[in-house]
Amino acid sequence: MNKELALELYEAAVDAAAPGELTARAVDGLPIGRASRVWLFAFGKMAQPMAAAAVTSLLRGLHAIIGGVIVSPDPGAAPYPTIVAMRGDYPVPGRNSFAAAAKIAEVTPGRRGNDVAIVLVSAGASSLIAGAIRGLGDSDVTTLYELLQTSGLDVASMNAVRKRFSRWGAGRLALALAPAATHCLAISDVPGDDLGIIGSGPCAPDETTVKDITDILQRSGLLTKIPAAHRDFLIGITRGANPETPNKQHPAFAHVSSRVIGNTKTAVDGAAARARAAGLETNVADERLTGDASRAGEVIAHALLAARADGGNRCSIWGGEATVNLPPLVNRATTSGRCQELALAAARVLYEAGDRANGITLLAACTGGRDAGTDAAGAIVDNTTWPAIAAAGRDPGQALSRHECNGALRAVNAVIEQRNTGTDVNDIVVGLIQ
Repeated sequence: MNKELALELYEAAVDAAAPGELTARAVDGLPIGRASRVWLFAFGKMAQPMAAAAVTSLLRGLHAIIGGVIVSPDPGAAPYPTIVAMRGDYPVPGRNSFAAAAKIAEVTPGRRGNDVAIVLVSAGASSLIAGAIRGLGDSDVTTLYELLQTSGLDVASMNAVRKRFSRWGAGRLALALAPAATHCLAISDVPGDDLGIIGSGPCAPDETTVKDITDILQRSGLLTKIPAAHRDFLIGITRGANPETPNKQHPAFAHVSSRVIGNTKTAVDGAAARARAAGLETNVADERLTGDASRAGEVIAHALLAARADGGNRCSIWGGEATVNLPPLVNRATTSGRCQELALAAARVLYEAGDRANGITLLAACTGGRDAGTDAAGAIVDNTTWPAIAAAGRDPGQALSRHECNGALRAVNAVIEQRNTGTDVNDIVVGLIQ
């Protein structure tokens, strides 16, 4: 029973963060005059459903959609004849991303003062529309993204660097769309829902300085590894030869309104509402899920054991994104996935707790439907999972230490199968006590 209910709560989280409904409500509320020409841009993993919802809303309001560009990781048809739909590259930009960046440059010029631009941003936008700024090469952008992917930097630091050298990052899209009134609506997958970080902030002023970027690169050991052209560009900024990124004082931002319309909390709240409807005493963690996945799994399992001692039917929910720190020689094709690693680490604690863990079930899954590079969305475990893996002929401790949790969990049917949920607002962990 616990397993079925845990899956119901996961589905409730995914449904609550569905981008179509979130976007439709947001676009319905925009102050768009009937005489205004509307331009629609959508970038990210959720670009297709967000754009489709926006088009439906705009047509319902009898607005004229003059043009726009949609860029997503997968090919898809444009939801309106005047809009171009393209595929970008993720998580590292390549020729598709560069072509998309060039197409945006073709569409953005010539805005009128009474035009309205709607920019929809979601996870993955940084890579999908990446292109070099003037004077730098596209191949150098690919190299930079590859270096950042394995740097160990958090997403805020990575995107602070990325947008320095990205054609449409750091508010540069807002500058290109001026003087049109620009409404940026974002679904967030980053801590703090910072609009300057989401998608590298195409319509947000840049709060960092060139010194900040240099410090990040030095701390991470990347300053000497990034392309020479990028280092020279940073030096040019310090000397005044190259411009700084636009900050909030830039007049173009007077025409921009931006807000987050969905995030991890949206998904967590959806799961919590379903749990309460099922009659469970429900607790939502105040702190965002972060840090090492194995350690997070252990901490959560101990918290569930403590809650079980209080008695009653209970549900605890966490949202965020833990990490798996892979040694350099680990084969990335056989890795755990952060949710599966968290779940297996929790399973060990529950097993070691013996009868004190009876009735506890833990689900950890990605709202996007794919846990890192594995073929699963996540996993569901309890205190029988660890010994069951051993009985199936696998060593669960070795699987955990070697970051090979997927195979171990799959051997006992503990994985949640991969699927495209249509959203991605980080991960959700559900702990049930019955």
